Amino acid sequence: MDWEECKKRGFVKEKYSKQEQIESLLRSSQKKLISHEQLQINENTAPSKVGLLYDSIRIALEALAMKKGYKIYNHECITCFLKEIINDKKASDMFDKYRVIRNGFNYYGEDVSVSEAQDMIEELKNLRSKIINNNFKD
Repeated sequence: MDWEECKKRGFVKEKYSKQEQIESLLRSSQKKLISHEQLQINENTAPSKVGLLYDSIRIALEALAMKKGYKIYNHECITCFLKEIINDKKASDMFDKYRVIRNGFNYYGEDVSVSEAQDMIEELKNLRSKIINNNFKD
């Protein structure tokens, strides 16, 4: 799917940028990050830590989309937004990689080991920092 297909299928709507909603989304993203950090990693919590960090990024990207005048209703279309509107193929590929991994443990019962989670967490933290620092820091 590409950005035009996302719009055509109704997964993207053009909206006016609302600063207070953007700020609210960024606070929500921060709360997910804090929750992730407060959870000790072990074999039972590894998927949850990855999932919380993924959600933190997704919410920050929703804020970025709103800042650019869009509301996105589909995780795949967030990937297209990163690639085609933000022009960051590397971030797009990484977000999509973790979208698939998250779907695996959320919907299909796939497991994530502690060592796998630690590697994922490092990449996801870097992605989140890049998104926040490049788009919301003045």
